[in-house]
Amino acid sequence: MDFRTLLNTKEFILLDGAMGTMIQKSGAKYDHSPETLNLTSPGLIASFHRAYVDAGADVLYTNTFGANAYKLEGSGCTVAEIIGAAVGNARSAAGGRALVALDIGPVGMLCEPAGTMTFEQAYGYFKEQIEAGGDADLIVFETMTDLLELKAAVLAAKENSDKPVIATMTFERDGRTFTGVSPASFALTATGLGVDALGVNCSLGPDELEPVVAELTRYTDLPLVVKANAGLPDPNSNEYNILPDRFAECVQALLPCGVKIAGGCCGTTPEYIAKLGEMLSSNKYTPVPRTADSAVCSASTVVEINAPRIIGERINPTGKKIFKQALVDNNIDYILSQALVQLKGGAELLDVNVGHPEIDEKSMMVRVVKAIQSVCDAPLQIDSTKPEVLDAGLRSYSGKPIVNSVNGEEKSLSQVLPLVKKYGAAVVGLTLDENGIPKTAEGRFEIAKKIVERAEALGIDRRDVFIDCLTLTVSAEQEACRQTLEALHRVKTELGCKTVLGVSNISFGLPNRGLVNSTFLTMALEQGLDLPILNPNIEVMSGAVRAFRVLSGYDKNANDFVAAYNDAPAAPAAPAAKPQQGTADLFTAVYSGLKNEGAAATKLLLEKEDAMEIVNQRLIPALDRVGADFENKKIFLPQLIQSANTAQACFDVIKSHLAKSGGAGVSKGKIILATVKGDIHDIGKNIVKTLLDNYGYTVVDLGRDVDPQLVVDTAVEQNITMVGLSALMTTTLKSMEDTIALIRRTRELQNPDGSSRVTVFVGGAVLTKDYAMKIGADYYCRDAKESVDTAKLVFGK
Repeated sequence: MDFRTLLNTKEFILLDGAMGTMIQKSGAKYDHSPETLNLTSPGLIASFHRAYVDAGADVLYTNTFGANAYKLEGSGCTVAEIIGAAVGNARSAAGGRALVALDIGPVGMLCEPAGTMTFEQAYGYFKEQIEAGGDADLIVFETMTDLLELKAAVLAAKENSDKPVIATMTFERDGRTFTGVSPASFALTATGLGVDALGVNCSLGPDELEPVVAELTRYTDLPLVVKANAGLPDPNSNEYNILPDRFAECVQALLPCGVKIAGGCCGTTPEYIAKLGEMLSSNKYTPVPRTADSAVCSASTVVEINAPRIIGERINPTGKKIFKQALVDNNIDYILSQALVQLKGGAELLDVNVGHPEIDEKSMMVRVVKAIQSVCDAPLQIDSTKPEVLDAGLRSYSGKPIVNSVNGEEKSLSQVLPLVKKYGAAVVGLTLDENGIPKTAEGRFEIAKKIVERAEALGIDRRDVFIDCLTLTVSAEQEACRQTLEALHRVKTELGCKTVLGVSNISFGLPNRGLVNSTFLTMALEQGLDLPILNPNIEVMSGAVRAFRVLSGYDKNANDFVAAYNDAPAAPAAPAAKPQQGTADLFTAVYSGLKNEGAAATKLLLEKEDAMEIVNQRLIPALDRVGADFENKKIFLPQLIQSANTAQACFDVIKSHLAKSGGAGVSKGKIILATVKGDIHDIGKNIVKTLLDNYGYTVVDLGRDVDPQLVVDTAVEQNITMVGLSALMTTTLKSMEDTIALIRRTRELQNPDGSSRVTVFVGGAVLTKDYAMKIGADYYCRDAKESVDTAKLVFGK
């Protein structure tokens, strides 16, 4: 029986439990990573699989979580060898009683813009794994934290295989992945990409997952997966604190959310799976329909179209000389400034159009989409008349965007709608066809109906089709206004679709355009306009939308209206001109992540201010503000990294200035960072390095899979008194403990009284504060910001 049949016929599907836990309990030794045991100890791995089958598992995850080319580097094994052996081990153990899932975890690097791995590189790693696992029954992507990386993985599966796909991400106690992905964004994106089931694994115990699972349920109709940890490890016994009976009870409490597929992650064993199976056998699956309205998202923010929402129109070269020149000059900071000023003015989504004959529109679209997503979290509307540009923009986008646009022409329908379906986007449908724009509301309605029917025939939900009945210039054709509004009303009431309009077209050729625009906007809102495309920095326009939301009851208790206007100065009628590059305030440039602006501002400041004064009075306060907003979930990892990189550009300018003038460096202290022996996951360490670098500390990065003796030798040779250690795998916590112990007993790293003169801080998903203290660390840091705070405390600066 294949997985999709099993999904449709079996009440619940029981997954296996942890592989790493079984390996750790067995005491098995390996040279590089647990995946190599598929070759060196195939019988042992098969015995673990067999134990899970005997416990009742319907699906076995292969021992291939880290079997990608990046993580296997230096192992002497190829991806094909490891995965081929792993699938064979699982298949032989299954004996026809269970399906075999090719288990794929994160590559081990963050995708751009938060990291350095390109989408194409991530796709290549996943494609290689998927092709090597051709004998598996299904593909599972688990423990994912980066939504763009997950997108690369799912597309690699869809484009190179016809196997079913399960996708699970790992969420922390704040309800987000460590890169800031929300459950809602994950659900919308993964559902749109066409996975067969989605859910959560690792990180938390089942007693903490209800908020995450409930949010997933709101945004998808797919069956949900829960593969939770057995709670947290007890620092005194190394055993996890949720026992099998309690584990099953906690998962049972999640079943009303639509959970159909369940298993165990870290800390779980065949006993857990057996108890889980017993519980599931006495329950009935309860499918839960999606309750959220039409919605689009970035990786961290969902905009539900349950009230009129403003789409900012300013990232578009049409009629904008400065913007056109910015495209020609590759002045990305100018484009980013346009994004940020629109969000400040009230835009909730941003239209992105980079069409200009003097540039490569396709590559520019990709660059701009990545850049905007690095500085803000608003969902984007990817706007182009060229299918290849839409394809490139959609592929590089993290989340569920809007495509602008498709129309009633056969060529447009056949080229654009398949892209919308493939990438799980929403789409704007323009009510025009080969014969142009119909003059009547009836004609436009019929085209809208045709677009919706063609979309649904491809499997695109009509909730994701936003119809634009087109705004024509009233000075040339006065009757057009009434026809537009009538068509809009019919689309909303008869087709049940969300509606879009570019508002300002109405007033071309007339005096006092603002008055005409705002009056038409209000009329259109009353007829059911959901997504006005306008300049949000014209107060009369954004203000009309805010007031309408209050008067129509969308803005409960006028909370958003009051927040926008309470004690706020009146906004100008139109946005002020953007300053030329280099004149932006340094604090603002760093906080906003405008790298070129920050470097240029630093050069200007160095003409009149001392370098250390700039560092201490401008750069560090800006980074502190970014860090505080990161902690308070006002911004997320991509924005944090972009601000840190901007600060690094500023520091580079300062260092160059000091070198030329013979001045001293600005280092605040020297710190070793290392991922411990046996652990090849270094994402967290790399983020810590980035932030420490940009706070002015000198980081000696020893990399991953670092031998304890190398840490000690480096500390002795370079007289370093602060060490940061990272581990992601439970199987490598012993290496972290051994490294700390070696540091403590090395005579050269001790004070005269025998105490250690080295401060050790540790971090990683498998660690808790209690466990960190138990193994001898001085500090436990749950994220990069806490690592910086600890360095400040230790060095006193």
